[in-house]
Amino acid sequence: MSSPLCIETEEELATSSSDQTTPLAEGEFSRRSFVKAAGLLSAAAVTGLPRLAHAEDAQAAAATEPHTIDLTLKINGHTYSLPALDTRTSLLDALREHLDLTGSKKGCDHGQCGACTVLVDGRRVNSCLTLAATVEGTEITTVEGFAQGETLSPVQEAFLEHDAFQCGYCTPGQICSATALLEEHKRHDLSAVSFNTGQTTTPELTDNEIRERMSGNICRCAAYPNIVAAVRAVAKGARA
Repeated sequence: MSSPLCIETEEELATSSSDQTTPLAEGEFSRRSFVKAAGLLSAAAVTGLPRLAHAEDAQAAAATEPHTIDLTLKINGHTYSLPALDTRTSLLDALREHLDLTGSKKGCDHGQCGACTVLVDGRRVNSCLTLAATVEGTEITTVEGFAQGETLSPVQEAFLEHDAFQCGYCTPGQICSATALLEEHKRHDLSAVSFNTGQTTTPELTDNEIRERMSGNICRCAAYPNIVAAVRAVAKGARA
């Protein structure tokens, strides 16, 4: 049987419960505050966020709208006009997609394989990494520009004679690179092998020199020995 001292009235229990309630710590949310915040966020999502998303879409569209220029390129001795060309167009895409000069190949499109090699003022470049707008006013030479009618260039003849290709996809870039290599050697330009061998005045065009100077052009068919032989033959013929 309960003692009278243990009996509490409803009023006393309510008072006791109220006294035990502790205030919220600073930075904490009550359940009521959470519900209010959730309601406000829901209203914002329904009314304001679609307009914000539309504004962002409009900004993105404006950012991707292409800027165009009228471009004139001199390629293989001929002048080509490219009106309203997207300024982001690479030289490789200008050649292949706009001028139908498809000898230069798109291999990796990252400047790693050399299949797209062309000559700009005699200097070999990866056309996939070169903006067309940057070479206006220069003399561009592609693989289509080496032969004179039915007469092949010495490098082209050597590639045929030494079977320096298999599938042929990389061959245009290889021929462009080999042609520039021979001119670089005539100018006594140096390579890493030149420094390694100590031949820094008039480096001899050894097989190692050829391999080093052609290392930017990948042949997935692995015709490298024949490519080296072709370049060596042209170099010897030029010295004869």
